[in-house]
Amino acid sequence: MMTNSSRQPDRAGVLRAAEKIAALLPPTPLLPLQIGDRTIWCKAENLQPVGAFKIRGAWHRLTDLDQAERTCGVVGVSSGNHAQGVAWAARRLGIAATIVMPVDAPRVKLDATRALGAQVVLYDRPGGEDREAVAARLVAESGATLVHAFADPWVIEGQGSTGIEIAAQMEKLDGGGPDLLVCPCGGGGLSAGLALACPDASVVPVEPEGWDTMRRSLAAGEVTPIGADPPATPCDSLQPMSTSAINLGVLKNRVNLVATVTPAEVRAAQRLAFSRLRLVVEPGGAAALAAVLTGKVAVTERTAVVLSGGNTDPAAFAQVLLGSD
Repeated sequence: MMTNSSRQPDRAGVLRAAEKIAALLPPTPLLPLQIGDRTIWCKAENLQPVGAFKIRGAWHRLTDLDQAERTCGVVGVSSGNHAQGVAWAARRLGIAATIVMPVDAPRVKLDATRALGAQVVLYDRPGGEDREAVAARLVAESGATLVHAFADPWVIEGQGSTGIEIAAQMEKLDGGGPDLLVCPCGGGGLSAGLALACPDASVVPVEPEGWDTMRRSLAAGEVTPIGADPPATPCDSLQPMSTSAINLGVLKNRVNLVATVTPAEVRAAQRLAFSRLRLVVEPGGAAALAAVLTGKVAVTERTAVVLSGGNTDPAAFAQVLLGSD
């Protein structure tokens, strides 16, 4: 797994990232949702300018580049949400961006990334092509800085700014910060960032069934990839083959539970978010809510759930709303 630096993420970095984000963007809403006799708080990161929380880590990383690094540009690897975050930040800062994306990424994400001015290089995920190797070649050819979707200390800190906002919003709205944070998990950038941001809260990452690299890695005490022939999942944003040592290092002493959710459970959560919160949430973005709705994660007095993204094809979302499973 490629990383940009031997530097380790820390809470001071999360606080610095939160200051940067606060100067750039308004906080995303924190919405109450009644689950049985409890109220949980849903962080609507799907309402970010790029439709996902990934704008946070991208902005923190790119604004810390020096002038020489900016001149050489950046390379990102993403199925679409991180791609848009990097492309958005790069355009605002005048930095050239190249994004390595899978050929089967949702069309809405490919089109949005290109519309933001980034060059897109496709790789064959279904055919087993190594996206890390593609990115390494591009970095070697151009001298660009790799902005990894999760295995990067700045990216982790930037994603952690979500937790700083949640804590401040819950304090204002409910008289205290979260004691439980439930979040979708791909490689673990958001999970690790939240763990640094809110050291007194429990963190529960939620992965799609069969794509449980974080669960496997925490159980083994070392980075462990997913199994062979993982099942199809609608959660395109949560499909890395493995987490990274930097993410595992943050989470290994902070996480006691990793939940997994099925496609049907994710679709049910998408429908509930639409009907009860009036939000369009993509499959991966609804994974944490799905885990709470099914009781796989027990709700506490002060639970916050991250709705991490809303970039979904209209036709696919319409099919979810029309479904009954």
